[in-house]
Amino acid sequence: RATLAEAHANALKIVWSGYEPPVPSFFGPRTIAGYSLVKLAEAIDWTPFFAAWEMKGKYPAILEDAKTGKQARALFADAKKMLAQIVDEKWLAARAAFGFFPANATGDDIVLFGDNLRRFPIATLHTLRQQMARDESRPNLALADFVGPKGVEDYIGLFAVTAGHGEAERAAAFKAAGDDYSAILLSALADRLAEAFAETLHARVRREYWGYAKDENLSNDDLIAGSYRGIRPAPGYPCQPDHTEKKTIFRLLDAETRAGIRLTESFAMWPGPSVCGLYFSQPQSRYFGVGKLGRDQVADYARRKGWHLIEAEHWLAPNLAYKPESATT
Repeated sequence: RATLAEAHANALKIVWSGYEPPVPSFFGPRTIAGYSLVKLAEAIDWTPFFAAWEMKGKYPAILEDAKTGKQARALFADAKKMLAQIVDEKWLAARAAFGFFPANATGDDIVLFGDNLRRFPIATLHTLRQQMARDESRPNLALADFVGPKGVEDYIGLFAVTAGHGEAERAAAFKAAGDDYSAILLSALADRLAEAFAETLHARVRREYWGYAKDENLSNDDLIAGSYRGIRPAPGYPCQPDHTEKKTIFRLLDAETRAGIRLTESFAMWPGPSVCGLYFSQPQSRYFGVGKLGRDQVADYARRKGWHLIEAEHWLAPNLAYKPESATT
């Protein structure tokens, strides 16, 4: 395993000279009060839907699978029937908050500013770096690598979307009526609509709001495959496993007021069918897994976050490459 110093020495080295970061069409947060469920239903990625029901296989091939095809077709028919009711009878409401901010990388942190002259820092996003042993052909990545350093007029986007307003109440009504299957089916469909909302909004960001891919014309399959410039990583996922970073996103977007999404004490989102994250426009940005972290980086992360080491170890527990002392006390 690489030390943190070695990982920093092998960071992705983007040549920023000669590159002009695209400028968003606005700064600060905006609200989408009610997005079309019809459009979201058309953008659903069905493969994870079947995976949620422990059916392995890619849609639509799974419908003809020799072992699970019959079961998959029956489930899909029920899902399509309920999806039509969700859309026609407006069982759910989709809301979003998103926005753009001037930003620069400082080490493994990303500093966001309240003005385009970058005089007033308003928040810091903390990122984590891969520490697996690698050579120069494979850099040790951190999300901060994809944002320009001081002197480069770069930007970052934030988003929080939900398709879950109304889901909990209707699912509870199904359960009260003894129909657990419909309750589970509704929740699974609401999750798929939320993911479709995240994908759909990202497409509009690339084409319109940030506008660095105005001529993009991708099919739904292309969108699902991620065949576009830029990424939208979410806190709690492999690029940044620390769920507490959601707090900064929610504060800057005023997501609870604008989108009606709140964070629980454990930093889960409510309503459950919600997605939040960051937008990066850099052409070299890509998804990755941070993997296991050494004590040196966890201590550095705690310092940057203003935490005690024990708190950092708590939130990063699944990614620790060592047994923390707190586990033995």
